[in-house]
Order: sequence, then structure tokens, then C-alpha cells
Amino acid sequence: MNVALFVPCYIDQFFPDVAIATLELLESQGVNVSFPEMQTCCGQPMANTGCTADAAPVARKFVEIFSGYDAVVCPSGSCTSMIRNHYGEYFAADDDRFMHLRDNTFELCEFLVDQLGVRSIAGRFAHRVSIHSSCHGLRELRLAGSSEQMIPRENKLRLLVESLDGVEVMPITRQDECCGFGGTFAVTERETSVAMGLDRVQDHVGSGSEVMIAGDMSCLMHMQGLIRRRDMPMRVMHVAEVLAGRTLQQKKAVSAGY
Repeated sequence: MNVALFVPCYIDQFFPDVAIATLELLESQGVNVSFPEMQTCCGQPMANTGCTADAAPVARKFVEIFSGYDAVVCPSGSCTSMIRNHYGEYFAADDDRFMHLRDNTFELCEFLVDQLGVRSIAGRFAHRVSIHSSCHGLRELRLAGSSEQMIPRENKLRLLVESLDGVEVMPITRQDECCGFGGTFAVTERETSVAMGLDRVQDHVGSGSEVMIAGDMSCLMHMQGLIRRRDMPMRVMHVAEVLAGRTLQQKKAVSAGY
């Protein structure tokens, strides 16, 4: 497969090691990865705030850049969902390039498990961890089960994390609750966003977890800020970093550099 890596803009700007870890992880599974250098934002921030006219040309540019690949992989459930579930209003129903891209764009863990058939990753992460499942990953991509649908679904992120040697996944009380980030929601409804984020963080801390792991760095960015400002005993890591072999010590060093 000729696979393109799509790196969301906030990862590119603030968390570049997540992108590097994603590339290393895919290549370790034998994937031939390309990085289209002309890629830009998927348009989600504009679409979420109702600026459809601004999102449309970004979506068209995205399809122009990525539609020639067999598959597109993205280390973000929300950006993946934007392409799969929300690009339709910008394209004709019979647009072959768009339909190919829509049907072949995957979130990272989804691609590994469903497309490559990966069930375990060789590696070690000897820490107590807890898993945050993002809303887009649950409600739009169905990467795991959610409480409003009594349908059993395999948690793809957890499957891969649990395969690592030494890891202990700690139970949290509300596994599918929103962290409160929601992009511009965190700005326009700051107090509500903070309250929701603190509820999530305290649930994870109370479980005895050392590291909160998620597939969306946007959620982790929001909660990492709450953790740091309150000096809470927890770190956050994107699943790509954990599966690619980053240690907690390396993560601390990188975070200190930011």
C-alpha cells in the first residue's frame, strides 16, 4: 500500500514528536509511508464554528493532495472524522476522488487493527496507565463502545496498549465522558470546558494511573494544561508515542523543552 501520513496542524505546531512516532510506528509494521509536503489543515476548526465558506476550499485542497494514495492515516480521531463524516457537503455525490479519500482515510489505531490486522505491538511500557477515549473516536468513528449504544465494540487503542509488556491499564469510572475541549468550545465556554476537563483528570488520577493515554492530542493538550497548572501527579502521552517505544522519561524531557 502507498500510504500518506496526514499530520493535524496542532500536532505539527505543538507536538511534532507525535507525528514522528506515528511515522516510526507505521514503518515498523512494514508500511510504505509518504508525507505530502503541501498538506494543510483539514478545515475542521472553520467547519465547527459554522464558517462553511471558509472550510470548503480547504476541504477541496485536501482532496486534491491526498486522493491519489491508497490510504491516508491520521493520528487524530477528530480530523479523521472530519474527512469521513463531514466532507460530504463540500463535494458532489458522484465525485470519485472524494469518495475514494472518504473511504480510505483512517485513524491510526483503526488502520493498524482493521487494515493491517495488527493485534499486538512488540515493546514495553511498565507503568500504570488509563485510557481516554475521545468523543469523535467513539461517537463518529466507533473505535470503541459507548454508553449510549449497548453494542459491544472492540477498543482498538486499548487492544494495542495492553499488548505491551509491563503495562497495567487502570479502570476509570466514566470511560466515555467528554473532556470538555471541543476546539473553540474551550474558548467560548471556558468555565464549562475547565469543569469538564477537571472531572476527567480527577477520574484518571483517582484510578492510580501514572499516564493518561489517548488517540487525540487535542484532548490531551487540554487536560495537560489543567494537570500542569494544578501540579497533579499524572503525565499524558499520545498512543503513537507509547506504541513507538517512547519512555516516560523521554516524554518528560520533550515536554520540558516546550
